Amino acid sequence: MEVIHDACENWGFFELLNHGISHELMDEVERVSKAHCAACREEQFKEFAARTLEAGEKGADVKDVDWESTFFVRHLPASNLTDLPDLDHHYRQVMKEFAAEIEKLAEKVLEQGYLKRAFTGSRGPTFGTKVSSYPPCPRPDMVDGLRAHTDAGGVILLFQDDQVSGLQLLKDGAWVDVPPMRHAIVVNIGDQLEVITNGRYKSVMHRVLTRPDGNRMSLASFYNPGADAIIFPAPALVEELSEEEAERAGSAVYPRFVFEDYMNLYMRHKFEAKEPRFQAMKADAAPTATA
Repeated sequence: MEVIHDACENWGFFELLNHGISHELMDEVERVSKAHCAACREEQFKEFAARTLEAGEKGADVKDVDWESTFFVRHLPASNLTDLPDLDHHYRQVMKEFAAEIEKLAEKVLEQGYLKRAFTGSRGPTFGTKVSSYPPCPRPDMVDGLRAHTDAGGVILLFQDDQVSGLQLLKDGAWVDVPPMRHAIVVNIGDQLEVITNGRYKSVMHRVLTRPDGNRMSLASFYNPGADAIIFPAPALVEELSEEEAERAGSAVYPRFVFEDYMNLYMRHKFEAKEPRFQAMKADAAPTATA
């Protein structure tokens, strides 16, 4: 846990190898996800790709487009697996088993304590998996796979393709590759953990680059607070600040808000800096005086 703590403070990202999820299950998740994409989503993506490239070649700015094919599986508080079209019975069963393992891992990373309680809300945490494919792009200079952003939620656990790279994080003003490792789970910190830890852990800007060859697969599982969970800095961490540290923090003191309210703001400003989002939530929470 000391190594994880150091990674959360200084990088916002780390990779787990001894995570307890069987390699056989991970291999099957990869196999069925890639097969599903090839069978059900590839042709539809080709239409999008052709339109995007044509627009870019004609001079349009396509930097606000993401070169990815994706769908979202909700696990908690209620699963939508049975409602998703085009998923066969085996894929649903594999995803259900994988989600159960990822949920256990997320709770292990968070530990059973304050963070777990902070995420609960009235119906427990929200939890889902974004299944993404990043096909080859003939113009990687024109469009990103996924634009730079921080993640809104709590802890994100990523099972990424070990053959095709593309994920990068921003560290000290420079983009750093997150190398693909066989059977690894990449963990990164979301905005909510930054708030709860009073800035001790930082959510980190990251992006996915396009490549002219290789089709990158990723499954990003988001273990987030419940929709009505009230998020604020842990009192114990605020009390730890000396008077000098508190004065230095100044405007960086984090707000108190309902997670769903933050998500509504995030969806409109996902690909922008996080600090104005925190400031907006702080302004919304501030009491107003009337004469």
